Amino acid sequence: MASSEGQPALRIGELSRRLGVSDHVLRAWENRYGLLQPVRSAGGFRLYSEADVLRVRRMQAHLSRGLSAAEAARAVLGEDGEARMEAELDHVPATAGELSGALRRALDTFDEPAAQAVLDRLMSDLSLTTVLREVVMPYLSELGQRWEQGTASIAQEHFASNLIHGRLAGLARGWGDGHGPLAVLACAPGEFHDLALMVFGIVLNRHGWKIDYLGSNTPVEELARTVDARQPRLVVVAATSPETLEPLTEQLTVLAQRVVLVLAGPGATPQLAAAVKARLVSGDPVTAAENIGWPP
Repeated sequence: MASSEGQPALRIGELSRRLGVSDHVLRAWENRYGLLQPVRSAGGFRLYSEADVLRVRRMQAHLSRGLSAAEAARAVLGEDGEARMEAELDHVPATAGELSGALRRALDTFDEPAAQAVLDRLMSDLSLTTVLREVVMPYLSELGQRWEQGTASIAQEHFASNLIHGRLAGLARGWGDGHGPLAVLACAPGEFHDLALMVFGIVLNRHGWKIDYLGSNTPVEELARTVDARQPRLVVVAATSPETLEPLTEQLTVLAQRVVLVLAGPGATPQLAAAVKARLVSGDPVTAAENIGWPP
């Protein structure tokens, strides 16, 4: 019998009788799919718990709906994983430092549901600027360093970046609305890393700005045409490497004569900003956007 505390106490025969499933089928589900999770008694017998009973019952329910045994087992184990994540989140103090560890584990193991759950918890318990400044941007920076060192794979970097890009895109929805001044945001030609620029735009929008977001790999000629058409108060050009911006010095100088130009990202140097007469923002994009002010 199972103990009143729910500790593993069922032998395979009793489990079979209770559930109406033969012992050889139960062993197959255990060996092939990991559905059952017994412990060994002092005498070496496998002992099963009430949690194993519940998993078998859910397995039977999935099978009755027409799933194959493999599909049913995956469904049961997936439900267990979601339940564990919910339980973990329910007991994790809502601090950026502790939740960021859960986010890293989920992203590094390609666990999209768990990563979304952590992000949901972060967004509900902490301010947006705290989440972006203390969790999202440090994670992306650390992930980039691990990728350069070869301790994070290209697949991990792409998975995490794409998932975070999707969440940022949701936060950016409607950022072109409003009655504040207009800012045009773009990555320099050849620059494809735009997550920091998206964060910058989201925070700028929360401070009253309307955003026209042109995104990655934007030719300066297109920026100039956008300035003509939209008459923005501010244009922000971002790059991660000085080698991306330096060949554009002449074009950026002309652009800076027509509109307030801001150079952002690790590729923006004080020397280049002075040469083209542009403003320079450095540091994390959340603080940089907060320091822009309204209007410039």
